[in-house]
Amino acid sequence: MKLILIGIQGAGKSTQGSMLSSKFGIPYLSSGHVFREMAKDKSPEGRMLKETLNSGSLVSDEQTLEVILTYLKNPEYAKGYILDGFPRTVPQAEAFGTGVDKVIFIDVSDKEALWRISGRVSDRDDETLNAIRRRIELFHENTQPVIEYYREHGSLVEVDGEQEVDAVFSSIVEALPTQA
Repeated sequence: MKLILIGIQGAGKSTQGSMLSSKFGIPYLSSGHVFREMAKDKSPEGRMLKETLNSGSLVSDEQTLEVILTYLKNPEYAKGYILDGFPRTVPQAEAFGTGVDKVIFIDVSDKEALWRISGRVSDRDDETLNAIRRRIELFHENTQPVIEYYREHGSLVEVDGEQEVDAVFSSIVEALPTQA
């Protein structure tokens, strides 16, 4: 099974991705986690990624596609995966294609997302208030059209992300193909 989780920062994608991974035995891959790990590298690329992430900006489409498509060639992803944070733009979605089983949009309001993020303990340099606000803006500018792209292709499932964690999980599982 191949799934994509889409939602604003703080929507609960990593929580749901981990729960789905445990239930279905397929790996969970967060593009944000991948990029944060790469940003720890002292190379020019690592420093550039760190600056990009800390400002709340998006990594370029070309670099994002290269990194994610390279990761997905690893053998552990051969039988399926749960992707979080990719694709974030329509060009990424078009380049990636529609070969996924479902795209799950975990819908939460901006206010709820800010409340959730501000309430969690984080040592991440990219979770400053300005960076979070910037990412929320970018979500609406760049990722909202991705949601429409997948809706038009018939693979989008919308879930109310403001429910309790287990209720969100149940809503997702119910919307998945029966062969899952």
